[in-house]
Amino acid sequence: MPAPPLRIRADDKEDLAVIAAAIQDAAFLMGDVVFDPKMRRLAVAMNRFRWEAAGKRGPFERVRSALAMEAVLGVKSRKVRLGARDAAGVLLDIAFDPGAEAPGGAIVMRLGGGGDIRLDVECIDVTLTDFGAPWPTPRRPDHERY
Repeated sequence: MPAPPLRIRADDKEDLAVIAAAIQDAAFLMGDVVFDPKMRRLAVAMNRFRWEAAGKRGPFERVRSALAMEAVLGVKSRKVRLGARDAAGVLLDIAFDPGAEAPGGAIVMRLGGGGDIRLDVECIDVTLTDFGAPWPTPRRPDHERY
């Protein structure tokens, strides 16, 4: 039986670690990163590798997913050209750095190539939602080769 689509909500560091594991190696275009300062939301549409359905030898799948972060006060990037809409990114990790006043801090999205996107947030309020049908992919991401 195929694994069901994911819908995960995080409101603390432990929940965010679960989302981080699910979105490791997700591919996206910078044009699919949208920050709405009025709504205080940053959303990323991505092609997520389905780790929860992957065996050692396959079959392997990706699925279209949305990562939404709420209560965002500001966005900064390092070694990432957010304005380059056709530039590709690979999400390696997402983590929370606590601020001076709880529950605020920063959510840091670490990307392949050494870049990162840092979100100053009032609190952790993150949702990962799969949408659409999964499709086959020939390879499983392999970090030990690099």
